[in-house]
Amino acid sequence: MLTLSITANQLILHALGDYIFQSDWMANTKTKSSVACLAHVVLYTLPFLLATQSPIALTFIATTHFIIDRWRLARYLCYVKNFLGPKQVQGSRYYPWAECSATGYHKDRPAWMTVWLMIIADNTIHIICNSFAVEYL
Repeated sequence: MLTLSITANQLILHALGDYIFQSDWMANTKTKSSVACLAHVVLYTLPFLLATQSPIALTFIATTHFIIDRWRLARYLCYVKNFLGPKQVQGSRYYPWAECSATGYHKDRPAWMTVWLMIIADNTIHIICNSFAVEYL
């Protein structure tokens, strides 16, 4: 059975890389520019040298972080989980992607809430990937 142990150190390393080392330019441009995303990923991965020296683990952390951030994959996860849930109050159909593409939540939801829910989903995905890399790679 696959088990993951998420340690306080891993959470601190994630917070350093994703919040302390990420500039405003990186945060606002990484979904539009691979260069900005790559710069963010390099700085994000550096703290993980304290958790592992495995080139495979570090490459996995960097690659998954790039893919998740560059294409803002958390919004798809948010949309799918809502799509799989009970139907929304809009007749008998689900909200189309065009009305949910910014965060994965419908555009009539409060923007502050949908952004934070997407950020929480994004962080959860990153932490799971990092924990897997540190423990198994």
